[in-house]
Amino acid sequence: MNTRLAVLATATALLSACATQPKPLQGTFAQISPRDAAATESTGAMVRWGGRIVQVEPQANRTCFEMISTRLDVYARPYWATDDVGGRFIACRTGFYDPALFEKNREVSFTGRIDGYENRRIGQYDYRFPRVEADIVYLWPVRERVDVVTRPAPWPWWGWW
Repeated sequence: MNTRLAVLATATALLSACATQPKPLQGTFAQISPRDAAATESTGAMVRWGGRIVQVEPQANRTCFEMISTRLDVYARPYWATDDVGGRFIACRTGFYDPALFEKNREVSFTGRIDGYENRRIGQYDYRFPRVEADIVYLWPVRERVDVVTRPAPWPWWGWW
């Protein structure tokens, strides 16, 4: 009986090892949301945040992303079909990231350090954005949405149309 339990535990451990984040997104990060970071002073904290792109701002030597934050799944991918958002944040990285590829509503995950805050307006509302100096910008593939239509099994009295 103990052998079966050991084999089951080993198999479970091996299978769970397959469910990991992409290598660039692995590591130890502060468990703080952008909303919490905006409310407190969290400068210097290492974070892994993700969400959907609101807008992309290419600048002279870097690109900044305005993001709406969502929770991350076990793979560090942002949840798409949720209204449970964790606030907004800005992530900047050296280099040019094409807004045609990094378009509105694409899913992106970032790792980096909170290096300050920016006050911007969303409509008429003043909002305090935590700003992340990103080490990693991970653009996720577009999710294909497939509608599955199921029909009940044909019964003999329905006939074949």
